[in-house]
Amino acid sequence: MPPRANTFIRDMVPVLVAMAVVLVARSSLADHYKVPTGSMEPTVLVGDQICVSKIAYGLRVPASLTYVARGPAPARGDVVVLASPVNREVLLKRVVAVPGDVVEVTAGRVAIDGVLDPIHVEDGRLIEEIDGRPHALGGDYGGGPDFGPTRVPADRFLVLGDNRGNSADGRFFGWVDRDAILGRAVAVCVRDGKPVWRPL
Repeated sequence: MPPRANTFIRDMVPVLVAMAVVLVARSSLADHYKVPTGSMEPTVLVGDQICVSKIAYGLRVPASLTYVARGPAPARGDVVVLASPVNREVLLKRVVAVPGDVVEVTAGRVAIDGVLDPIHVEDGRLIEEIDGRPHALGGDYGGGPDFGPTRVPADRFLVLGDNRGNSADGRFFGWVDRDAILGRAVAVCVRDGKPVWRPL
């Protein structure tokens, strides 16, 4: 083999190894996601970039939905990135009901086992608490369609947008399989082109 070819191969090996490490890390450990719609406003805005932990719920085979090792299940209140059950499009939503819950959504308000999640007004904004974890709700479009009451099946979750009246979510496409949840959104890490850290 000519010396020039040997040099090219020697120089390219570290580049290829680095690319493989990055691809494995992004598909299995952590990633970022740019928000295309207002379904999670005011928590997350259109154009925000979200840092996502892909190992929050277990370790997967790179570039697949297959788990090598399962971790804890998604919890009520978690903001998650998931593959839509309709077309596999990547979505950002909040888990509002987990397996075994009897869930009902009326005028955008969530009730679990007949008990409404608390909502109060703070600085002119609606604040919902899910298992003691507060977050703002968008109220400009109303509450959206009602859902339930119905029991969440095993290994399934109900996800909603925080902007309840402007979100194509589980009320439209139904339950989300645990394996379709790609990771937990940890924080808004870029807003208006500037680095920020707004935990979710």
